[in-house]
Amino acid sequence: MASLLFLVGFLLAFHSFSLSTTSAEVVETSFHVKNLTTSRLCQNHVITAVNGSLPGPTLRVKEGDTLVVHVFNESPYNLTIHWHGVFQMRTQWADGPEFITQCPIRPGNSYTYRFNLTGQVGTLWWHAHTQWLRATVYGALIIRPRDGQKYPFVKPYREETIILGEWWNANVIDVENTALATGVSPNNSDAYTINGWPGDLYPSCPSNKTYTLQVVPGQTYLLRIINAALNGHLFFKIANHNFTVVGADAAYTNPYRTDVVVIAPGQTVDALLTANQSPGLYYMAARPYASAVGLQINNSTTTAILAYQNATQTTPVLPILPALNDTPTAFTFESNMTALVTSPFWRPVPQPVDENMFITMGLGISECGNNQTCGGIFGQRMAASMNNHSFAFPTTISLLEAHFRNVSGVYTTDFPNQPPLQFDYTNTNNSFNQTLMTTPKLTSVKPLKFNATVQVVFQNTALVGVENHPMHLHGVNFYILAQGFGNYDPVNDPRKFNLVNPQERNTLGVPVGGWAVIRFRANNPGVWFIHCHLDVHLPWGLATAFVVENGGTPETTLPPPPADFPRC
Repeated sequence: MASLLFLVGFLLAFHSFSLSTTSAEVVETSFHVKNLTTSRLCQNHVITAVNGSLPGPTLRVKEGDTLVVHVFNESPYNLTIHWHGVFQMRTQWADGPEFITQCPIRPGNSYTYRFNLTGQVGTLWWHAHTQWLRATVYGALIIRPRDGQKYPFVKPYREETIILGEWWNANVIDVENTALATGVSPNNSDAYTINGWPGDLYPSCPSNKTYTLQVVPGQTYLLRIINAALNGHLFFKIANHNFTVVGADAAYTNPYRTDVVVIAPGQTVDALLTANQSPGLYYMAARPYASAVGLQINNSTTTAILAYQNATQTTPVLPILPALNDTPTAFTFESNMTALVTSPFWRPVPQPVDENMFITMGLGISECGNNQTCGGIFGQRMAASMNNHSFAFPTTISLLEAHFRNVSGVYTTDFPNQPPLQFDYTNTNNSFNQTLMTTPKLTSVKPLKFNATVQVVFQNTALVGVENHPMHLHGVNFYILAQGFGNYDPVNDPRKFNLVNPQERNTLGVPVGGWAVIRFRANNPGVWFIHCHLDVHLPWGLATAFVVENGGTPETTLPPPPADFPRC
C-alpha cells in the first residue's frame, strides 16, 4: 500500500512538473534603440525610441516563460533597460538600473537581457534606467496565465493597454543636464500622453492623432493601465464609466469598484471596463494629482477616446476629473485595495520581523561645490535624501559587480535603520530649517541577511515641501501593511496593520505629509535599488540599495555576470 501511494504521488508530482515545464517557452526579440524624428504638439523633435515607435513595442509572454531581449544601442547616449517589477531570480545582472546592477550599454554596443517570468501574472513594463531617457524609451510587458490556467475574474472580451506618458518640446537629456548643472528644478513637461499622443484638448495644437479605443456595446474589456510619466502622479477617468480593479503591479487584487484610477509613476493597474453606456463617444482623460503645495507643475489634461461601435455623435463626453489637489480621492484609491489571497501566487505576510527600519524621506539641499554658482534654495544645490543620506551613484563600476567581486571603496554599508535626528517630521514650520535640510552625498547601502523579513516605515517630511513620493523596490514585491497622515505613531499605528490580505506591489505612493509601512522577505540575493520614481528626485539622491547576501545553496547564490555584460 505504501509503495502504491508513493507511486501515485510520484506520478502526480511528475505530471505537475511536466505541465510547468512544457508550457513554458522562450520568447526572443530585439530592441533597436536609435534616434527618431516625430511630431507632437505641432512640433518635430528628435527623440530616442525603440524600434521606431512611441511607446515602444509591447512584449507579451505567459507566466513561466523566459524572455530574451537583444538590445542594440544605436543612439548617441548611454543606455540600460529596466524590467520594472520583474523579480530577476538568478538573473540579477538583467535588472538594468545604471551603475546599480550594470554599467551602461555604450553607443554602438549591445547587451542581451535574459530572465524568467515565473510567479507573476498581470501588467508590468520596461523602460530606460539611464538619466531621463525613459521619457521616450518605454513599453508594456504583459504576462498572461500559462496554458491551463485562467484569470480569477470574468474572461474579458478583449485586452487593451493604456500607457500614460509625458512629453517635452525639448531634448529630455538637455532638460535634465541643464537643471543638474545649476542645482535647480528642471523644466516641466509640455504635455501628458495616452499611448504616445497628447489628445485633442491642447489649445496650442489640437491633434488629429488621438488614441481611440473601439468597443462593442455590452462587452467587458481588461484595461492594462501603466503610468510611464516621469514626474506625474495621475488621475485617470472615462466619462460615465466605472472600473473594477482586479490587479496592480502584476499581483491579483480583490475586485475594487471605482470611477477613478489613481496611479503613480511606475505603477500599473489592471481594471475591467464594461461598455454599458449609450453608444457614443466618451473621453478617457488623465491629469496630475498635485500633492505638493505651491509647486509649479504641468497641470494639463491628456485625452483619448472610447468609441462605441456605430456611434453617431461627433463630440466626446468629457469626464469630471478630481481637483488637482484632491488628496482624499487619491488616498481612498491607494489605501483601499486588498490582495486576492486565493491567487496561486499569494504568500502569507511573513512573520516575525527580523529587521526594522524607519526611513525619513524628502527634499533638501547639498553643497553647491567650489567655484560654482547654484540656483537652489539658499544658493545651494537641490537634493533629496533618505535618513539624511543623499544617494550618489558610482561612476566606474556597478554596485552589483563591486559586491560580487569584493571591490572596495565603491560603497559603504552604513545606511542607517533610523534617521540621525528626531524632529516633528511633517511640521511645515521646519520646511526651510537649513540645518535639517542640508544632506551629505553618500553611496551608502543597507546589507540584509538572506531570507530576513524586513519591515520599513517610510516617513514623509515637510522639508522644502510636503509631497507624495512613489517608492519603487527592485527585486521583490512588498506588502503594504498600513498608511496614514502625520507622524507615524509606533504605539497606535501598528494596530491598523493589515496582515491578512494587504495589497502586494513593487511601487508605493507614500502619502503626502504622511507615512506608509511595507514588509518583504529578502529572498533574492544581490543588490536591489529602492528609490523615488519621480525622475526629478532620483538624481537628487532619494534612493539607496539593499544588498542581500547569498543563501548558502546554488539556487540562492548570486551567479557570475554573463559573458556579454557591459564594461564600464
